[in-house]
Amino acid sequence: MPFINVKQLSGRSEEQRAEIARELTATYARITGVSPENIWVAIEEIPAENWSSAGETFAAKRAKG
Repeated sequence: MPFINVKQLSGRSEEQRAEIARELTATYARITGVSPENIWVAIEEIPAENWSSAGETFAAKRAKG
């Protein structure tokens, strides 16, 4: 049973998250032949203050503009 785990900054709408899950499922099923019913997708949204790059949180980067 394939499990696809997406980690992204929070802020996407419920509709966007649902579309991401649908598209990932459809693409994986098309490429591998696995039945969509057997593909799991988890989308983890991480607050910008809890994710950093180059030693600076994304919240701080956003605040700078």
